[in-house]
Amino acid sequence: MTDGGNDFREFQLQIVRMRIAFRQCLQRTLKRHGISVTFEMLQVMSCLWREQGSTQQILAERTARSKASLSSLMTTLEKRGFIERRAEPSDRRNKRVYLSPEGECFWLRILPILNDLYARFEQSIGPERLRIMVSDLTRIQNELENI
Repeated sequence: MTDGGNDFREFQLQIVRMRIAFRQCLQRTLKRHGISVTFEMLQVMSCLWREQGSTQQILAERTARSKASLSSLMTTLEKRGFIERRAEPSDRRNKRVYLSPEGECFWLRILPILNDLYARFEQSIGPERLRIMVSDLTRIQNELENI
């Protein structure tokens, strides 16, 4: 008797390997530019760049992190002066998160480096092939969510 789904297992494993390789590539690139920030920090800052004033719940969902691990990450970002947590006037228990002015300056400094890296990947792989892969991954995600 053979196990079914071996192709999907290999596909899933390759996605994990790709994520690890991308993370390492990004860290090496930033290190070459003298920038000391973790991949997780970049994920949060990227979310805030696009959506200032997000709640920690939204950030946890967008970065696929638990609230507990996000909380310690937020403390680190706050200590480094990159973010600010502000209580909502209507509910002081609920906090909104913003890039601080220092965080915005830092993000603007690294954005060209990130854009260059993404452009290199896109040129290497090709925009049409990337569109097909995104479409395929979206289809797989939808299938998984409906099982």
